[in-house]
Amino acid sequence: MNLNTTIAGINLQTPLVMASGTFGFGEDFARFDDFDDSAVGAISLKGTTLEPRLGNPPPRIAETPAGVLNAIGLQNPGVDAVVRHVLPRLEAGGLTTPLFANIAGETVEEYAEVARRFSTAPNIAALEVNISCPNVRHGGLAFGADPAEAARVVRAVRQATDLPVITKLSPNTGRLVEVAEACVDAGSDALSLINTLVGMVIDLRSRRPLLGNQTGGLSGPAIRPVAVAQVFRVYAALGHRLPIIGMGGVSDADGAFEIILAGGAAVGVGTALFFNHRAPREIADGLERHLADAGLSRLSDAVGAAHRQSRIGGGGP
Repeated sequence: MNLNTTIAGINLQTPLVMASGTFGFGEDFARFDDFDDSAVGAISLKGTTLEPRLGNPPPRIAETPAGVLNAIGLQNPGVDAVVRHVLPRLEAGGLTTPLFANIAGETVEEYAEVARRFSTAPNIAALEVNISCPNVRHGGLAFGADPAEAARVVRAVRQATDLPVITKLSPNTGRLVEVAEACVDAGSDALSLINTLVGMVIDLRSRRPLLGNQTGGLSGPAIRPVAVAQVFRVYAALGHRLPIIGMGGVSDADGAFEIILAGGAAVGVGTALFFNHRAPREIADGLERHLADAGLSRLSDAVGAAHRQSRIGGGGP
């Protein structure tokens, strides 16, 4: 079976993209002898800002039924450290998987500057613009909830780089399709969705929010139906214009194939990596079986197939 796919002109050997934040900078997984990187299509690196960040106060992780809340707050060493130290280590280690630099900022100018600095790195294939992080107090969610603000960020990044631009969208807005359209019009070459949902856990003993940031981003299997619906909606509106990386709660081949049928040309795998580092290989093998069962030989034949079968209108927020 042919699992190849193309995102913003970049060829991926499989549709599986390791989601930003869950895979770090790729070095942690190298210690697993049975981690099969041939099942990985691309790696979206840990979210990176202009200056180093310590992140949010602890506690920063809370388990929930069928999910995880995180409020890491984009802890990272800053773009200069990543470009000068992390990326050369990855290149020296022989990593050939396409790398997407996930970038964030508190202002439009910061996004543009981070984009410029990553553009000097020879082993960055594309920029993933994070306008949707729900647990950062400034920027993040504010940019991703408003079409005009989202377009400002994407336009500035587009002007700062020649690399392909992938915009990561938030589910925490009632204007998702409008935001997506604004990002495409501003120059985005692909979209990735969804980021985490805003959630909270309250400690029953203290009767106060458990996370140091009060709220966090919910990921894991609990959000998969939301991700499928949102990918379906955005593909219906924009799938003819650019590719979509669908993500949210994918932990097995069934979930990945749902995302593909909804319109994802690629599939992000994130929280599943926390409890199963073999997930990429298992999902890739399962996708081959799904294609065979459907009588298809190419992944591209399955992308958006649910639209060709469905008569359901676009309801919901």
